Amino acid sequence: MRNEKVIPIEIYTDGSCKKLANRTFGAWAFVVVIDNQLQYYASESFCETTNQRMELLAAIEALKYIEAIKKPDERVIIYSDSAYLINCYEQEWYVNWKANGWRNAAKKEVANKDLWWELIPFFEKFGYDFRKVKGHATCVWNNKCDELAQKAAEEAKINWRGKENE
Repeated sequence: MRNEKVIPIEIYTDGSCKKLANRTFGAWAFVVVIDNQLQYYASESFCETTNQRMELLAAIEALKYIEAIKKPDERVIIYSDSAYLINCYEQEWYVNWKANGWRNAAKKEVANKDLWWELIPFFEKFGYDFRKVKGHATCVWNNKCDELAQKAAEEAKINWRGKENE
């Protein structure tokens, strides 16, 4: 039996949000990398959203994509520059949220609960690992993901601006 190194699937996720007057335009993006080679990427934009929602949606959409194509024994590492996402995973905030009726430590309803419901099952699933990456630093794949999210958010803002006077 050969001892072959299993190369994990790496996914970089990012969210972006831009403002114009009293409106917000956001986008999520993800890139899938295997053995330091770009395999796939995607992004999508939204109006009237928040950066935190876009960060969570980036991870959710990436996980939906990879879940549909990965082999059962493949390991997936999700990199994010979102402290909100990674701290929830590492510090297991979601365990207390569930126990407290989806209330946070301040006794307020957990923000973005609809998205957390989709994401938390992956926190508890074998083969998925979530890791923090420093944003806007030297990580080429995180920078690529940031570029995609920024571009999609900017395009949403520009497209809306063009329709503003119609």
